[in-house]
Amino acid sequence: MTSMRRRMLVWLLSSVLLGGLGATVVVFFQARAQSNEIFDYQLRQLALTLRDRTYSVTQFAEALSGDEALDFVIQVWGADGRQIYHSHPNIALPPPKRLAFDDIEANRAHWRVYVLQQRGLTIEVAQPAAVRDELAFNAAWRTLLPFLFALPLMGLLIWRLVGDEMRVLETTAQAIARRSPESLEPIEAASVPEEVRPLVDALNGLLGRLGGALSHQRQFIADAAHELRTPLTALRLQLQLAERATDSVERARAHETLRAGIERSTHLVAQLLTLAREDPDAPVDMTAPVDVSALARSTLQDFEAPAQAKGLDLIGRIDDGVAARGSATALRALLGNLVDNAIRYTPAGSVTVRAYARDDGAVLEVEDTGPGIPAAERERAFDRFFRGETAPSGGAGLGLAIVRRIAQRHGARVELLDAPGGGLLARVVLAAGSDAASKPLDHR
Repeated sequence: MTSMRRRMLVWLLSSVLLGGLGATVVVFFQARAQSNEIFDYQLRQLALTLRDRTYSVTQFAEALSGDEALDFVIQVWGADGRQIYHSHPNIALPPPKRLAFDDIEANRAHWRVYVLQQRGLTIEVAQPAAVRDELAFNAAWRTLLPFLFALPLMGLLIWRLVGDEMRVLETTAQAIARRSPESLEPIEAASVPEEVRPLVDALNGLLGRLGGALSHQRQFIADAAHELRTPLTALRLQLQLAERATDSVERARAHETLRAGIERSTHLVAQLLTLAREDPDAPVDMTAPVDVSALARSTLQDFEAPAQAKGLDLIGRIDDGVAARGSATALRALLGNLVDNAIRYTPAGSVTVRAYARDDGAVLEVEDTGPGIPAAERERAFDRFFRGETAPSGGAGLGLAIVRRIAQRHGARVELLDAPGGGLLARVVLAAGSDAASKPLDHR
């Protein structure tokens, strides 16, 4: 298991150590640059001091003898090019090639030299670069040393501080673990640090959505149980009537009634399953194209037989090239429920299905010549199991609830209007699937 606390400790201490090393490198180069300036100044001053003295060759050698210049190598050449003085006989440096400052390699070391000529003498003062580097290294080491001593103390402080700040996560996890499945109240976020607040807010949002889903589920189960109880009781009574029938005519009538009850129950169960599948919080792939024209024509074919059985004219006014985006299966269920409702509640006349495009998207319309829905009941008509006072028997009150839920998941708009010739006009406006949608027809 990966420990965030341990990882933060390692990364923070590593960052501090790297910062100290970086500072050490900077200090080393700065100190070396400063020491070069100082030592170059000393080299030049030493050479100028020797230049300003008047000595014979013998006196010059005697004056420079001793241990005063152990960090330097001093060489002097006479006017004839003969070396008259060498402060370190064991260190052989090549004769100078030019005056002023120079860098040379000798005796497997790097040297900084300064050369001048005065009164026929050539004076060379040299210093090993290692002396300067050692000075810079000591300065850099003194910079790094406090970081090394401070690391253990910083590690302890970081461990304690991170532990204290992370304790809110532990207490939050414990509070959630102690809850029962029914305890979905929001987590207290007043004392939560700002960095952890997005996590707590996300958990509270999840708990809220979960509570809503569970509430909808409980309500759905209660409604479904209530709605299924009546048709199942009716089926049991119809079966008993069929079993008690004394002649074939009565038995056939009972079987026909039983068959109709089974069809209604099957339709109710199918709608309940459709409603349960259309979770309002489930995402829809809005990048998938849907051929609305083909979907409308296919739906017309599916409901042609039920319409003919009731003596209704099922009319299609479907433009070509109408497209939208979303789930083709869900949109087929949406249009199917609209057409099924229109056929069920239209005693005579026609049902017209339209599909066309306009500027704000693709449009699906189902118009019937039935009794319609009173304006005062149209908003409530989208509630589950709602049936108006003027609605005929045989429906479950789920069709429009399914339509609205599918429309909401697709970001669509549903409208219930008065049909121009009487009856109900149900209109659904979907997001267009392409820019090449056909122009709307003048049939609204």
